[in-house]
Amino acid sequence: MAKEFKLRGKIVEELKQMSIKDFAKLIPARQRRSLTKGFTAAQKSLMVRIKEANQGSRKKPVKTHCRDLVILPEMVGLTIHVHRGKDFVPIMIMPEMLGHYLGEFSLTRGKVSHSAPGVGATKSSGGAKAK
Repeated sequence: MAKEFKLRGKIVEELKQMSIKDFAKLIPARQRRSLTKGFTAAQKSLMVRIKEANQGSRKKPVKTHCRDLVILPEMVGLTIHVHRGKDFVPIMIMPEMLGHYLGEFSLTRGKVSHSAPGVGATKSSGGAKAK
């Protein structure tokens, strides 16, 4: 049997019934301050689209550039496409992500892998002739 996720002793169903102010008391100080300051205009429009997706009236995926939005209990179970500078990364919101920022799960820097050096990179590579 899988262990049920709890955040400070509260299960996900209890967290969904809480207000944002009550939920803010359960998360770390940085995220709590972000929630108590209120949402920006872009975050408000994203929350409207998330509520539409929860009700099932939204057909298209939820895409956003708001990487600084704290993950709330009403987002659990949704797939949100977060922009990472070049493209959108689909993120399935799990209960363990509550209280984190959306941007933490769409990394902006990829792994750099270099191939062999090009012609002229060194004196022995056969490009430019040494004198």
